[in-house]
Amino acid sequence: MVLEKLSDSLKNTLQKVTNAIFVDEKLINELIKDIQRALLQSDVNVQLVFDLTKRIKEKALKENELSSMTKKEHLIRIVYDELVEFLGGSGSKITINKKPFKLMLVGLFGSGKTTSAGKLALFYKKRGFKVAVIQTDTWRPAAYDQLKQLSEKVKVTFFGDKNEKNPVKIYKQYEKKLKDFDFVIIDTAGRDALSDDLIKELNDVSKAVSAHENLLVLSADIGQAAKSQAEAFHNSCGVTGVMISKLDGTAKGGGALIACSVTNAPVKFIGLGEKTDDLEEFKPEGFVGRLLGMGDLEALLEKARGAISEEQAEDLGRRFLKGDYNLIDLYDQMKAMKKMGSLSKLMNLIPGLSQLKIPKEALEVQEGMLEKWRFAMDSMTQYELENPEDMSGDRVERIAVGSGLTTGVVRSLIKQYKQSKKLVKMMKGSDKNMDKMMKNFQGKIPGLKF
Repeated sequence: MVLEKLSDSLKNTLQKVTNAIFVDEKLINELIKDIQRALLQSDVNVQLVFDLTKRIKEKALKENELSSMTKKEHLIRIVYDELVEFLGGSGSKITINKKPFKLMLVGLFGSGKTTSAGKLALFYKKRGFKVAVIQTDTWRPAAYDQLKQLSEKVKVTFFGDKNEKNPVKIYKQYEKKLKDFDFVIIDTAGRDALSDDLIKELNDVSKAVSAHENLLVLSADIGQAAKSQAEAFHNSCGVTGVMISKLDGTAKGGGALIACSVTNAPVKFIGLGEKTDDLEEFKPEGFVGRLLGMGDLEALLEKARGAISEEQAEDLGRRFLKGDYNLIDLYDQMKAMKKMGSLSKLMNLIPGLSQLKIPKEALEVQEGMLEKWRFAMDSMTQYELENPEDMSGDRVERIAVGSGLTTGVVRSLIKQYKQSKKLVKMMKGSDKNMDKMMKNFQGKIPGLKF
């Protein structure tokens, strides 16, 4: 989970509200202190935290709840609304209305510009655009090869010149060819700091490119320093937005995210992992819903598009929740879900499920294990595939020999099947709480979709 510690802290804080007998000033003060502690531990600016919690407290004490809401629901809504506003309100989406639409990436060394270029290329390719990337970084020796390899991996067109040292000449060399594409990503050079020569180079490239969007790539691990960097780049190079990389692996991510949200260069994308499809448009409403355990169904549906068909998705959910599937169904479901990302990440997008205490081993499948399980299943009889509960030790040994695998691999498949059955029971056991939550918040929080 992105910002897992912050999310856990906020969910625990809201759980106190849910469990409270009644809402009074003492409860509100405890809520404020918990939110302050959670945000400060995520490296959010102290003054910004105090300003936020001051607004939450004033509204909680002065505003009257709607007739359709309880005091607890009203308090949770205030927290949700203020956090959404804190992170950028309705967000800032890139609108593609030109051809070719040109997006230029800028940033310092180590921020993840080139990796981000590959992720963006895949992101827009999945949405039906004909994408090209062009490498104008003449400072970092590996930049050309890295972007070329990423382009080949995501199957988009790559342009670059390893021998040319003038980035403007590289762009001009391919400018006519770029007219054949819908979306063009220009990867630029960086430096250790925003120096005069970097500003001059970026301005020269920017003048030649006339990009429709200039995105600044910032690594989440710089924390609150993201604000000064975003403002400096915005003032010097005219960036139109920020893309925060490496948001999944640092406790400072909250500081970077919020610091950028209050600048004139809003956050437009967030990088959530090392894989090329670990990228999302930043939508504060859904993101806050995820942090608070309310889920983000819009992001879930976005991941599903292109990974599995609508019919597969419906069948996947029906069989999973019914709990009467066999090993073949389990394999097909896990294969489809792997296309969408890890199951543990997907659980955070589904309202209520992120609050269940599900063992990580029940959600994680090692890379490559699915194919080994397929080999094991090829050596099973039809009865064994349909009745995995009856798998004896003799059967396990026979299957292992027939598939060329160890008995441990075969047992891991049976274990995963049994854990999935337990997961279904846990979900069914929480149906009442989930239904209550869904009904309470359905339509009461603008932008929060259940």
